[in-house]
Amino acid sequence: MIRNYSRKIQNIYPASNKASWLISANLFLSFRYAMQGLVFGFRTQRNFRIHILLAAIAFVLALFLKITISNIAILILTVTAVLVLELLNTSIEALVDLSIGRRFHPLAKVAKDCAAASVLVASIASLVIGGLLILPPLLAYMGF
Repeated sequence: MIRNYSRKIQNIYPASNKASWLISANLFLSFRYAMQGLVFGFRTQRNFRIHILLAAIAFVLALFLKITISNIAILILTVTAVLVLELLNTSIEALVDLSIGRRFHPLAKVAKDCAAASVLVASIASLVIGGLLILPPLLAYMGF
């Protein structure tokens, strides 16, 4: 697992970023580092890409069905929560791998499993909320 992350990190973050652990000198660099985190999540995490795809479908449906702006805001909040938790899950997994190396530790398993479970809970809640917001107008559009 560590070797996979190391390879992925080397492909995304070139060796010239050795000083990236320092506090960024300006706001532009802070945003750049944040964008690099998003790019890393998108490139390396299959579930992050799946969440983005499902979110895009939900937003297209919401716009097509002319869902109210407040319901779109609720969709944005739920989608954002899932994406944030997916990125936090990725960072927790990387930190655990960094701290324990190639050894197994039961607490490392607990940390990784709980982080993954938080994404699962948020994803299920997001699906339920999306269904509650989109299904009634969709069924009405279809004549049911």
